[in-house]
Amino acid sequence: MLQFLKIVITAFISVLFFFSIIIGQTSDGSISTEMLQKIEKSIQKDAYTKAMINAVSNNEIKKLALNRELAGKIDHHFAHKIETTGITNQKSSGRCWLFTALNILRPKVKEKYNLTKFEFSENYLFFWDQLEKANLFLESIIITKEKKIDDREVEWLFKHPISDGGVWNMMVDLVDKYGLVPKEAMLESFNSDNTRNMSRLTRRKLREDGLLLRKWHDEGKKAGFLQNKKTAMLAEVYRMLMISLGEPPKEFTWRYVDKDENLSKAIKYTPLSFYKEVAGIDLSEYIMLMNDPSKEYFKLYEIEYDRNMFDGRNWTFINLPVDELKISAKNSILADEGMYFSCDVGKQLNKDEGILAADMYDYESIFGVSFNMNKKERILSFDSGSSHGMALMGVDTSTAGKPVKWLLENSWGDEKGHKGYLSMTDEWFDEYMFRLVIHKRFIPEKVLKILTQKPVKLPPWDAMF
Repeated sequence: MLQFLKIVITAFISVLFFFSIIIGQTSDGSISTEMLQKIEKSIQKDAYTKAMINAVSNNEIKKLALNRELAGKIDHHFAHKIETTGITNQKSSGRCWLFTALNILRPKVKEKYNLTKFEFSENYLFFWDQLEKANLFLESIIITKEKKIDDREVEWLFKHPISDGGVWNMMVDLVDKYGLVPKEAMLESFNSDNTRNMSRLTRRKLREDGLLLRKWHDEGKKAGFLQNKKTAMLAEVYRMLMISLGEPPKEFTWRYVDKDENLSKAIKYTPLSFYKEVAGIDLSEYIMLMNDPSKEYFKLYEIEYDRNMFDGRNWTFINLPVDELKISAKNSILADEGMYFSCDVGKQLNKDEGILAADMYDYESIFGVSFNMNKKERILSFDSGSSHGMALMGVDTSTAGKPVKWLLENSWGDEKGHKGYLSMTDEWFDEYMFRLVIHKRFIPEKVLKILTQKPVKLPPWDAMF
């Protein structure tokens, strides 16, 4: 009987508590006067809160939240650092993926030819990337022509007809088809450095063309007619790109001065012959790994439409626990092999110091509220995702050999961060790293076997992507 009374009393208290929470709440879910009064009364306007109001309302929140306890605790020294060839600068563009991928390849050319510095032309590949993406969009519109305009796939296509962003596999397909050229063979233009307006106008043109293709299909036009129109549309995109970026070279002459001031003889190349003879890198040997705790580990995944060519390869990756990734990453650095790395760079970044640390900014103390989502929850709620690519080029370890921080070569110019680099704590790596591209010789055989699986195909609107 006593136990029964305890249950009844507990239930009654729970009801009262629930009632105290919802009192004043209207049936339509709006904020009532009573609810607002209850909210206002719950806030204590003590001396600390008044001080925070004065401080935060008159200053940048990030500066006030900077964790001074970290000052001087994270240095920029690394026991193992891959030699680089100068910091690149993507400027006001979303081409970090191209800069990062090419930054991984260029040290090999520098070493091969004993060069002080070397850089591939990002603008050259960007031209072909944009043309191929335009074709992918138009061809996808033709394929989905029977679907309604508000079908989720069609809607996604019109929302994302083209962009300047990308991932590793897009660079691989471009290089296999169009080759590579040195920077001097196709320099940057204003619009490759500043892509916003060019991209906006190209998107507008493609959306217009997509609607026309659907209209002609509805009028009964045949497949051959649509394909001919698509070719004419691509010719217009080509013209826009040529005017904005310059025309990519079909052949060029390259010579260089090495570290010993020796001038090489001038040799004529095509972009494909330059890739094969000068770069000489087998890009199929590199594997994309991912840490996405919202999906099952040790599985192969493929993202639909995450490519830049209609006949290209979708982004395909092996999903692994973060500790598995770190083992391969460390071994790669120790062998002087840099890696393509992408992450949520905006989280906890101290731009002035060039440091990424999980506890760099203490927003909880500023506002008196908690932020408790883990990595999986941040992904599923769209609070976190991969936003930037950089080259992983160094690691610092404890006496026990455990990584304590990592070095990233950025593409924001040498005036940003620490002389163009970012130092990342191992804890930040855990929380905000998403993708790594590693040469397969540093990946365990048990992981490589996952590549034989049939990939799980994910839609392009997946939370992570």
